[in-house]
Amino acid sequence: MSLKDITYTEKKDTRSGFGEGIYEAGLKNPNVVTLCADLVGSLKLGKFIEAFPDRFIQTGIAEANMMGVAAGLAVAGKIPVPTTFANFGTSRVYDQVRQSIAYSNKNVKIACSHAGLTLGEDGATHQTLEDIGMMKMLPGMTVVVPADYNQTRLATIAVIEKEGPCYLRFGRPSWPIFTPKEDSTFQIGKAQFLSQGTDVTIIACGHMVWQAVEAGKELEEQGISVELINMHTIKPLDEEAILKSVGKTGCVVTAEEHQYNGGLGESVARVLSQNAPVPQEFVAVKDTFGESGTPTQLLDKYGLAPKDIVAAVKKVISRK
Repeated sequence: MSLKDITYTEKKDTRSGFGEGIYEAGLKNPNVVTLCADLVGSLKLGKFIEAFPDRFIQTGIAEANMMGVAAGLAVAGKIPVPTTFANFGTSRVYDQVRQSIAYSNKNVKIACSHAGLTLGEDGATHQTLEDIGMMKMLPGMTVVVPADYNQTRLATIAVIEKEGPCYLRFGRPSWPIFTPKEDSTFQIGKAQFLSQGTDVTIIACGHMVWQAVEAGKELEEQGISVELINMHTIKPLDEEAILKSVGKTGCVVTAEEHQYNGGLGESVARVLSQNAPVPQEFVAVKDTFGESGTPTQLLDKYGLAPKDIVAAVKKVISRK
């Protein structure tokens, strides 16, 4: 498939994909219970709560307590889904997640919205750019970062069905919907190839997948053959897909809405260093906090625009 064939007709926030997915998961499984730290509207839980009012717990602004309650519900055989902003569901409660959930491998699904720079005007204190690294380091924790509304819906259903602790990361801004509503290829731990190419591999996650699509179209117009991988699962990482791709292209660019320390790029670099060392460039936030602004303004300022991916591709090809 050529990237020029990937288009969209609608934009929608990925958090709404979670809202639809958790409702569908609740219909399928009566053990699904949601919890929220006073952010019901932001997490799009209205439909779930209306359908299953007795399976929702409002903990208030007490995120650490919410994780403890979730751990207890898991012990009782429920599938708890604590929800809040990504900053509050990771760094604010890391001790509780580590000790009460990850250490004992409890079946808790931590679902967090408003991640990354695209949170926008709320500013640096809310724009978590460290969460992927924090969560992937916890033994046994699955980390999923879907690319659009449709994929977030499917990812939500999938993490509910997967046994063990999971972290699901999504966002606030309206974003292009470009993956199929019913996608039989979506599977936790299995990367999606959006295009086949021979000159460079681009591996992206979350909102940066669309940025990579846009960059890839420009590169194709310039005669550069791009293999684009949507790495929606950061852990477990699809190492086979990475090695298969770089075996053809000989170089890779990773793109993520996260610090370049600790995120997707470092996970890919580990795989390459151990198996197939090739040139790699990182498109990510470079060891800084964000600031207030629109999502597009911030992605552009912090080097996460399509033009930055294009520049990274040209640089990495020159290093082959």
